[in-house]
Amino acid sequence: MEQSLQEQYAPGNSCWGCGPANREGLRIRSFPQNGEVVAEWEPQPKYEAFPGVLNGGIIGTLLDCHCNWTAAYHLMKNADADNPPCTVTAEYSIKLLRPTPTNGSISLSAHVVDLGASPARTDRATVEGTLSAGGKVCATCRGVFVAVKEGHPAFHRW
Repeated sequence: MEQSLQEQYAPGNSCWGCGPANREGLRIRSFPQNGEVVAEWEPQPKYEAFPGVLNGGIIGTLLDCHCNWTAAYHLMKNADADNPPCTVTAEYSIKLLRPTPTNGSISLSAHVVDLGASPARTDRATVEGTLSAGGKVCATCRGVFVAVKEGHPAFHRW
């Protein structure tokens, strides 16, 4: 089985949304594909807001973590590095467009719209993402993700 970005670069990460080491978490698995980063995730009834509909907080977590990994991957590629920098969410917003059904898989897709446009800002990426179910976009996200430096509590989390 192909390794996700999370499994390849942060196998010990315990993040509830995307950490491979967190057995109780969502365990998002993100993969680069044609300039984007994509993922498939299977919902369970315990993540529903009400029968058949995914909870909005779970939607936010899925998009936040997936977009964060999109930023980290692209910052790594932009710097021609072997490993992604540890990135955190500086800001993000979610638009819930329609109820997200839980009777099938959830598709995540994200791409970078701004990658450190100035030399003073090479530590951040702006990412847009979508969450789809049943062939329809159910939610979108736009966020800014920043590579942290030594001294930040998340610096060594990967």
